[in-house]
Amino acid sequence: MLIKRNITLFFRDKANVFFSLLAVFIIIGLYALFLGGVMEDSLAEIPGLSVDAKDKLDVIASLLMLSGMVAVTAVTASQGALGIAVIDKTTAAKDFLTSPAPRGKTVFSYIVGSAVCSAVMTVAALILSIVYIVIIGGEIPAFSQWGKILLALVLSVLCANSMVYFISTFIRSANAFTAFSTVLGTLIGFIMGIYIPIGQLPEGVGWVIKCFPMSHAASMLKLTLVDDELSAVFSPPAAEAIRELFGVTFTYGEYTSGYWFSALVLTAFTMIFFGAAVVSQKVHSQKM
Repeated sequence: MLIKRNITLFFRDKANVFFSLLAVFIIIGLYALFLGGVMEDSLAEIPGLSVDAKDKLDVIASLLMLSGMVAVTAVTASQGALGIAVIDKTTAAKDFLTSPAPRGKTVFSYIVGSAVCSAVMTVAALILSIVYIVIIGGEIPAFSQWGKILLALVLSVLCANSMVYFISTFIRSANAFTAFSTVLGTLIGFIMGIYIPIGQLPEGVGWVIKCFPMSHAASMLKLTLVDDELSAVFSPPAAEAIRELFGVTFTYGEYTSGYWFSALVLTAFTMIFFGAAVVSQKVHSQKM
């Protein structure tokens, strides 16, 4: 019942749904205005481009951007849905404290309810992205790719929800959460290396992106949707350089991340944030 309540409250508030997608609209707008052209020019300048393959650069650039955009949707939709948890602190906190529901189940209801809302929005973003790719000359992902796409979506949604909920346990008012959502929605494109390729950033900033768990959600989607295109259009050394430049893979010393490494990172951080959220919720409730 708590999960159903949280889902209903989110979709009932149309303005909340809209602003949950605001960061996505910003990314699309920036890409249409200048990011798309910059990315295509960067790809065209890399040596090793196969003959007569320049017409595929717009598809590759779009796939790189849209993969990150879908991962961003998981975060921003989670923000909107978890605003309910913050509002409950000021309107129904004592009701939950005196209810027989264990603290872990209350946290679970917020995360699962938010995950359902976030999943709906993320799938919608994915469908729109695929439609756009087909329109500009790309192809619908092969049947063999859908398993990895769906796993990436599930892990990104769960990780984003547990992370945002953990942060929300420290926020005591709806106004403060709105401010936090605005800041995160503005910065998330930079933190995940969407606006500026990770290879063009200072090393310290690059490490922040590589250690941010949601960057691995984007990496999983890029590896699934873009990697074959890179191998087909560029020579192996050039394709590897592009993977590092655009955050398709991440390098840690001599180790280069892959799809399953990123899946493990998202799974681990989901469990860490969920456990931390339960503890934080318990500590803060004892202070009330």
